Amino acid sequence: MLLQVLLTGVLIGSVYSLVAVGLTLVWGLMDIINFAHGEFLMISMYTTFWLYALLKFDPLASLPIAVGVVALVGVLTYKLVVKRVANAPGLMALLATFGLSLFIRNLAQFLWSPNYRFVSESLLTDKRFIIGDLIIGLPQLVAAVGSFAMTLIIALLIKKTKTGRAIQATAQSKDIAELMGVNTERIYAITFAISGACVGVAGALLANTFPVYPECGAMYGLLAFVIVALGGFGNIWGAFYAGILIGLAETLGGFYLGTQFKYAIAFLIYLLVLQFRPKGLFGW
Repeated sequence: MLLQVLLTGVLIGSVYSLVAVGLTLVWGLMDIINFAHGEFLMISMYTTFWLYALLKFDPLASLPIAVGVVALVGVLTYKLVVKRVANAPGLMALLATFGLSLFIRNLAQFLWSPNYRFVSESLLTDKRFIIGDLIIGLPQLVAAVGSFAMTLIIALLIKKTKTGRAIQATAQSKDIAELMGVNTERIYAITFAISGACVGVAGALLANTFPVYPECGAMYGLLAFVIVALGGFGNIWGAFYAGILIGLAETLGGFYLGTQFKYAIAFLIYLLVLQFRPKGLFGW
């Protein structure tokens, strides 16, 4: 039973990781907290659901469309909201994205009602592997593999490509990057697009197993903040490992203490770690 709980924690934690990777890119690059990050995930899940409900697209088939939609939302968020307040004093950027999150959430409720919606039949629905006493749900396994693959792609993009090096340079010093010929405004827009693409993948994969409703991204967004802080701001693999840690803490806490405590355990770990490692477990 313990092995089953640990496996479940790793699978769900890997999806948390992908949501957090998108957030840590923006947070590490611009030092701006995107409070609408959870709502980006909700948009991806609704995109996946409506393509399934109206056009009978399987969630796996609609994944590229969901990625494109949320990446576009990310670019528009930067162009129309963040860019205008990025250099404003105080917490203007934080408050602007917080207001955007409320707007998106309430708009979704107005357009589609607060009802839960489900992708009831897909290629992965009710499929599972049984290995001895372990039961591995195929939707969860595909989500975990997809999350790891997307994280690896983002890490390679940042480390191995010219755009990735420009993102790193801009994160270290915007002024010096501009002197070296980097178009920092373009880099900011690209980073928001990549951030949106991450949650686009995560949302399309989560829609296979979780209900879709206007509040569905709120808890994932909150957990993403915790994971980014644990992993270290701007640290992609740190976010990935911290996401798995939070997934394990959530499932173990829910199993041994009750489901009502599962999030409390995750947040307690966050508070304890920050007492001794303010820059996170993998920060420097």
